[in-house]
Amino acid sequence: MRFVPACAACASPVLVPHMRVAGSAGGEGLIPTTDRYGSALADIVRCPACGHAQLERFPDDVELAEAYGEAESEDYVEEEAGQRATARIALARIERHVGRGALLDLGCWVGFLLAEARDRGWRTLGVEPSEFASRYARERLGLEVVRAGLLDADVGAGAWDAVVLGDVIEHLPDPAGALDRIASLLRPGGVVYMALPNAGSAVARALGPRWWSVIPTHVQYFSRPSLFTLLRRRNFEPLWSGTAPKAFTVRYYLERIGGYSRPAAGALAGAASALGLADRMWAPDFRDRMAVVARGPAPILRG
Repeated sequence: MRFVPACAACASPVLVPHMRVAGSAGGEGLIPTTDRYGSALADIVRCPACGHAQLERFPDDVELAEAYGEAESEDYVEEEAGQRATARIALARIERHVGRGALLDLGCWVGFLLAEARDRGWRTLGVEPSEFASRYARERLGLEVVRAGLLDADVGAGAWDAVVLGDVIEHLPDPAGALDRIASLLRPGGVVYMALPNAGSAVARALGPRWWSVIPTHVQYFSRPSLFTLLRRRNFEPLWSGTAPKAFTVRYYLERIGGYSRPAAGALAGAASALGLADRMWAPDFRDRMAVVARGPAPILRG
């Protein structure tokens, strides 16, 4: 584990204890879907200056790269309809601020957002470290997806009108470095779209270490103010922000309750099936997920 000397959002050198949590990935490893709520790879500390929270110590980059490269999950594949519905909302938000041109999805997973973007007329490229997910995107959806580290792939500097980080930045030990990399990829006037958990929400504060977004894959816990602090510190201009609920089937959401009570999850999912509701699409907005569109830094003019 690597020592973290400063706040990832505002670079303050002072961090204070925030939450003690279980400290292992568990037998399933680092996968996108889990119900191991209250588990993280280290205890969580908070920045008194901006309120951002993060792991006390981050995993080694090599360890993370290997874990994400091996990540597999059929759950998201089975929830394609909801994933695509969520993607269409994200794309509509992006399109309010930039025309349909070239879109890069960093951490595209199995590619449902890219597929929707392609169908809307965007030129698309994805980057995904998971062998399982990148292969699915290429072979099943016919997408151009590079299997590589999110910030390592050679995707063309200054070539993109929009860069998407959907449920990604909370996984990155160096989010400031990630934004610097994105700035180098955007065309003048280009935007970044991010969707992520909101650790400053009322639900997150009430549940504390039992919040469903305290899971082994998350190393950063942004609030809206701390995310805006990071964006402005890296010279991005926030243009819009709002909540970002995800659409899944009723069954999927009820099964997630297993992280709190497996008997309750089974009973509720069974009842939903009996009532014919289990396969209905549902996007409950607990206001603990946020999205932001931000314009990239203006190019430096040299005389």
